[in-house]
Amino acid sequence: MNVYHKIFKEYWNPYIAISLAGLLSALYFGITGTVWAVTGEFTRFGGHILQLFGVDVSQWAYFKLIGMQGTPISRTDGWIVIGMLAGALMMVLLSNSFKIRVPNQKRRLVQGFTGGIIAGFGARLALGCNLAAFFTGVPQFSFHAWIFMAMTAIGTYFGVKVVNTKWWLGKPNLRKSSDKQAVTAKVERTNIQPILGLLLACVYGGIVVYLFAEGRNLLGVGAIAGALFGILIERGQICFTSAFRDLWVSGRAVMSKAIAVGMMISVIFTFIYIQNGAVQVIKMAAPSTVIGGLLFGFGIVLAGGCETGMMYRIMEGQVLFWFVGAGNIVGATLLSYGWDHLGIFNALAKGWPKVNLIEEWGPTGALLGTLGMLVIWFLLSSWWEKRFHYGTGLKQEAARHFAPKEV
Repeated sequence: MNVYHKIFKEYWNPYIAISLAGLLSALYFGITGTVWAVTGEFTRFGGHILQLFGVDVSQWAYFKLIGMQGTPISRTDGWIVIGMLAGALMMVLLSNSFKIRVPNQKRRLVQGFTGGIIAGFGARLALGCNLAAFFTGVPQFSFHAWIFMAMTAIGTYFGVKVVNTKWWLGKPNLRKSSDKQAVTAKVERTNIQPILGLLLACVYGGIVVYLFAEGRNLLGVGAIAGALFGILIERGQICFTSAFRDLWVSGRAVMSKAIAVGMMISVIFTFIYIQNGAVQVIKMAAPSTVIGGLLFGFGIVLAGGCETGMMYRIMEGQVLFWFVGAGNIVGATLLSYGWDHLGIFNALAKGWPKVNLIEEWGPTGALLGTLGMLVIWFLLSSWWEKRFHYGTGLKQEAARHFAPKEV
């Protein structure tokens, strides 16, 4: 029971969870030649929905760029998304933590949907979200990932400014809860949820076996990797929004530092694969990356979570994030339309280079330079936390600011 408690009742140390995610993302790249990503598949899903309503998207330039062949169950990216949702749900059920949660303020649903649209639009404008344009982009030695990371941090800063306004917060809607109902709900969850979690694990395991038996090995790998990613993001409560937002709100830097460590691990193993012939995934460093990063950072704060945070929170039963997810798909689809129809590509992306740090700095220089920048990020996060964390730096700064002046 103690082992069960440690695994399913306590959230895992974020350093461990994100380090494992970094290692897994590198292994996934080495095996499949693709990277851990989700918003590309969200965009394709939006395209499939349009097709159901008779819209011909076959000539849209963006869908030609990312590929629309097949369906989610015939694409590795599709199984990454399916697996992440399934893996997160398994952990939620096995930990008895699924519960339908509706925000007290219904305006939060509109805000979440709006934030999702902005984040989805920004992510696809930059050709990737917090994963492909950040967590897995930096280990690919693609310079665009560093631009996206910096712009996301700035975007989240302005997002925090907005969500802390009275206009955004609105009037609190306080409701008295029933202790009796809470106890009853807890008993019901205890009786059924672990059983459902085990059943889901068995069914999903059977699907993986079937994929390998049918010779669809890459899909099987995608299904396994997706489930493992889902387990890690849920147990580690990995949310890139909190990594930046917490810095501005409370000075807390745990998630920021953990992500830096996870990327260091991913960088090392990804570098080994690249040196052994794996083809890098490099994306253009363009104004679209700058604007996309700003919009993404701004949007995820308005929404309350990034793509990874959104996915495990959906599986926890948080209704708000169903609206965030829908908004994300809408925003990504809008960008797909505007890419050529509204001239976004020509204005913001056309002609800009794909900057590969290995080609620019050489293999050793790129490895040491990237690791060095991540170490600097870790140290800056630590400095920021010591100086501005609640109870320490902020109080000291306030005391210094309001202290009586010597005459």
